[in-house]
Amino acid sequence: MIGVRSSDVFYSPFPLHHSVAGMIAIAGCFAAGFKFVLRKKFSASQYWKDCQKYKVTVGQYIGEICRYLLNTPQCPEEKTHTIRLMFGNGLRPQIWPQFIKRFNIPNIAEFYGSTEGNSNIINKDNVIGSVGFVPVLFPGILPLGLIKVNKENGEPVRDSNGLCIRCQPGEPGEFVGEIVRNHPARDFHGYADKTATAKKILNDVWRKGDTCFRSGDMLVMDKFGYLYFKDRVGDTFRWRGENVSTAEVEATISNMIHLRDAAVYGVQIPGTEGRAGMAAIHDPNGDLDLTELAKGIKEQLPSFARPLFIRLVKHLDLTGTFKLKKFNLQREGFDVSEIDKSGSTDKLFFLHPKTGKYEALTTDLLNSIVNGLIRLRLCLRQKFSYFGFHSAIR
Repeated sequence: MIGVRSSDVFYSPFPLHHSVAGMIAIAGCFAAGFKFVLRKKFSASQYWKDCQKYKVTVGQYIGEICRYLLNTPQCPEEKTHTIRLMFGNGLRPQIWPQFIKRFNIPNIAEFYGSTEGNSNIINKDNVIGSVGFVPVLFPGILPLGLIKVNKENGEPVRDSNGLCIRCQPGEPGEFVGEIVRNHPARDFHGYADKTATAKKILNDVWRKGDTCFRSGDMLVMDKFGYLYFKDRVGDTFRWRGENVSTAEVEATISNMIHLRDAAVYGVQIPGTEGRAGMAAIHDPNGDLDLTELAKGIKEQLPSFARPLFIRLVKHLDLTGTFKLKKFNLQREGFDVSEIDKSGSTDKLFFLHPKTGKYEALTTDLLNSIVNGLIRLRLCLRQKFSYFGFHSAIR
């Protein structure tokens, strides 16, 4: 589909236990017969040097490694390599143009899917930010699409006939794919946990009696049929009546702080509805300029999406495929005593509504927040949607 030929040399520096390397890359090698270069462990500093050394023509990426590559010092190999195509998933729209310009990449094939899922799409047309394509005029060609979901509980919205409602262009929704039994690409075999399996299956979607696989991801489609990732259903949180996309806030903050890691999540404040934003930022050397960060956040994010709390961490836990782990961060929240118990030396800050600056979160300040002595204001004039980055790019 993306034009890989038997004469190509494919480079994958990822662990074989992950599907992109162990299934997609290796399977393509066996099927097409191209040469395969496998690196034991990903190295941002060696990526382009390896590609030049082995005369690589197709490079593979996943998730955050594109950001890591951008964060490396320039080297001659990043311009003199022979790569004609890069293939993968998770290239952030906010750094996509910068990535292809700096590293002279003529073609990007970005795909979307999950190992066990049946909802797989691909953007092989170099449309910046898009994760895939579904024909607008003939949506039935592919038995998948976006459905409206309730913003509060994530449950599907249904019409008078009890069927799900397909989203219109520009309208975010959960991505689902019809389950076709015994079909090699459209079946869903489930998990070992029957309860987990049941949560992924949705009945009566497009017509009575059908079943669909729930991806758990929110996407949005433009008028041409190109789809763009918004957020994972579980990661999105509501604050002051607005939905906050952690993925987009993370990308915005990361761009402000020279592509460092930033994990964004919602935390509960007693006496308030929803969850306030909090960001854990990788700051191993303690040199992050919080004054500039506050200034950039005010300029680039609406009030409801601005993290009220900042946690500067020496280390951020990542999965084997470079995804940020947020569970423990969210559990500890902004409780200074809870973080101290863990033996952490992380520093916490609060975006004070009076000063507009991130101030050190002391015990007294924490008590004032928890007891409602500090009013958490929201500037209604700035309640605008910031989820239209793909429209601006197009």
